[in-house]
Amino acid sequence: MGLWGRLRRRTPGRGSPGRGTLDRGAGRGDVAHLEQFVAGRRGVEGYVEPRTAVTETTIVLVAADGEWTRRRIDGPETARRLSRELGIPVYDAQVTGYPQRMRDWSARQRRDRP
Repeated sequence: MGLWGRLRRRTPGRGSPGRGTLDRGAGRGDVAHLEQFVAGRRGVEGYVEPRTAVTETTIVLVAADGEWTRRRIDGPETARRLSRELGIPVYDAQVTGYPQRMRDWSARQRRDRP
């Protein structure tokens, strides 16, 4: 199947008919990583990013110190359910944007890189 066929195919349980992505779906490893991130950090918040033509829905977790991670998730409803289970607040990244501490942490990482 060619590129356009893959983009047009329907992925069961995801999105509207005829809309595929070039990305893989979320897996158990993605969820396990998110759970470990929350367990090992304090003050974590979730930011749901919408599905695009290139990537599936993702969630960005941001800790109190600004450290962050991004993983695929099986849709906004799953992100909200996971956030409830983990006891963290969740926001729509398109509405709220990202916290300044996330950008500050990334800038420190770039600056401190050898």
